[in-house]
Amino acid sequence: MLHKTVHVGGMSCDHCIHAVTEEISKIPGVIGVDIDLHAGEISFVKIALDSEISETDIAAAVDEAGYTIVPA
Repeated sequence: MLHKTVHVGGMSCDHCIHAVTEEISKIPGVIGVDIDLHAGEISFVKIALDSEISETDIAAAVDEAGYTIVPA
């Protein structure tokens, strides 16, 4: 199993977690999403994969949920 971690800004509640998890989970190859929420700060999104996925696909999914990936 592979893992990727991205940093997402602007998340503040359970709804945020649900929205980001739902969008990332739609990407083929994603088998799990775990979010360490830091309300109002940068949250850590750990993605479990069964195959490689692109950073572009992840960024598009996060954007679709209404949030933005921020540099580490």
